Amino acid sequence: MKGVIGLALAAAVSGVVAQPHNHHGHHHAKKHAHAGIDKRADGTVVVTEVVQGPTVVEYVLDGKKVDANEAEKGIKEGDYVVLGSSKPSFVAPPPVVSTSKASIPGGALFLELTSSMSTSTSTSTSTSSSTTSSTPTTSSSPIPSSTSSEPPAATSSAASENLSGGGLDSEFPSGKIRCDHFPSDYGALGVDWLNLSGWTTLAKVGKLMKGVAINNYEQPISGPCQPGMLCSYACPPGYQKTQWPEDSQGATGQSIGGLYCNSDGFLELTRASHPTLCEQGAGGVYVKNMLPKSAAICRTDYPGNEAMVIPLETNPGGQYPLTNPVSSSYYKWKGQSTTAQYYVNNMGIPVDDACTWNSKSCPDCAGNWAPVNVGVGKSDDGITYISIFPNAPTTDAILNFDMEIQGDISGECWLKNGKYSGSNGCTVGLSEGGTATVVLKPRGD
Repeated sequence: MKGVIGLALAAAVSGVVAQPHNHHGHHHAKKHAHAGIDKRADGTVVVTEVVQGPTVVEYVLDGKKVDANEAEKGIKEGDYVVLGSSKPSFVAPPPVVSTSKASIPGGALFLELTSSMSTSTSTSTSTSSSTTSSTPTTSSSPIPSSTSSEPPAATSSAASENLSGGGLDSEFPSGKIRCDHFPSDYGALGVDWLNLSGWTTLAKVGKLMKGVAINNYEQPISGPCQPGMLCSYACPPGYQKTQWPEDSQGATGQSIGGLYCNSDGFLELTRASHPTLCEQGAGGVYVKNMLPKSAAICRTDYPGNEAMVIPLETNPGGQYPLTNPVSSSYYKWKGQSTTAQYYVNNMGIPVDDACTWNSKSCPDCAGNWAPVNVGVGKSDDGITYISIFPNAPTTDAILNFDMEIQGDISGECWLKNGKYSGSNGCTVGLSEGGTATVVLKPRGD
């Protein structure tokens, strides 16, 4: 079995981070700066420049520190699996505002590991509005994890024989479907190449207690969903999973999601308020393939182990929805809003080789080392922010095609011949009711 390695951070945060349109993504500290926007009572807008300082990252295996070089080598070669323990830090480039389009305030944050920050402020006379992310309330009482109002079904193989779902819109019968049944008939999308019986992440946590942080678990790298596990899953393009224990996340910041396999061997909802397994986001964002070959765009399994395994294979001439999470109702990481992050792989790489951590056919241009990231999310201010940016410092690979965001957007955002319209990528805003398309096209078109 591969070692399950964790990440621990030594960092401090000071100052103010304004307009937190956040994405909690993957395991790479990214050092960028951003401008936050806040509005005073007198109408003056304060622009807060946040400059990120160094991040100290430690690798931990079985409770012991591992040499960074050894850990990174083992991760790349597949000897270790990283279990998510990341805190946001990556800041996507601020939106470019065009006077001919809707004026979009603020900056979109697509975030990863934290780092220490220093701040300075300046004032501007432009107008804007500020928002803050909501912090969910949690209960500290040790209530058992069962979210079903009915007692668990008997542990008979016949208990779920006649329970067959009707697809994406069918409600999942909590506590009545056996854990060895992958719920594709309730809309979940099987990811077979991970060797997890269709699941995207398996996290063995033991007894799940509401309001009690999870601090003792392991991440199997093969096998079915079993009792005491949280079993995460993918959803079709345009949809996202609804299940994660809101009051029982990782004790040191790990994101954990999915259905819970109870001690009787039956799957339980972890958010009874959302009885279907998949739901649409805000919509309005698409990707269109104008290339001569297919191109895989892979979303991170979040909340989950945060690997880029949720697949979208785009074929020549096809247009597909990108999931656009609504920050006010989507997963909160320590009270902070989160969005979706996608990894864009070189064209021509099969989806089952691209939507995984280590790509066999292109280890330096796919999977965790894909050249480009895309961030998407609808903020509390009603604006959808869309970013394209390099997957740095993980890789300096150059995408073998161009990209451009088109539609009812606030400015321009593109990647041409390896160069972005902004210095470190770009972000645009999309007002409610509009649409935007991330167009994949041959270089030079």
